[in-house]
Amino acid sequence: MSETTARVASAPVVAESSSARGRRARIALRTVQVLIALFYVIASALPKLIGNQYAVDAFDKIGWGGAGMYTIGALELAGGVALLVPVLQSVAAIALSALMVGAFVVQMTVFGGENAATPLILIVPLALIAWARRGSTTDLLRLVRRRS
Repeated sequence: MSETTARVASAPVVAESSSARGRRARIALRTVQVLIALFYVIASALPKLIGNQYAVDAFDKIGWGGAGMYTIGALELAGGVALLVPVLQSVAAIALSALMVGAFVVQMTVFGGENAATPLILIVPLALIAWARRGSTTDLLRLVRRRS
């Protein structure tokens, strides 16, 4: 009888710790999403969109000029904002990851590997967001199908 009582008494503790752990994981993931979104909006897109001289020089060196700079800035801004929209968060993380693959290639070929680690480092949390929020892609597909 004491063995049965011990099992019943310990079951809620396990359930509470699992839900508490899940809650902490969701909070941590949301925090990472907000930080990554802020990075893309403030530190990456904004200098391109306001024509910061460093960004202008970098895009001139690439050969894309102002049009390329504003396009990449707009894509980063849209991706950063979309990371905060529940139905778009997974797709945004995938799109930003693809953008970072391109940034890595440009860093390696045009700039000789200078700052090439940055896009690779950003891909890791973006991949985590894309995987953890993959259900939002299903929700997005349902919305699109309903509208068509």
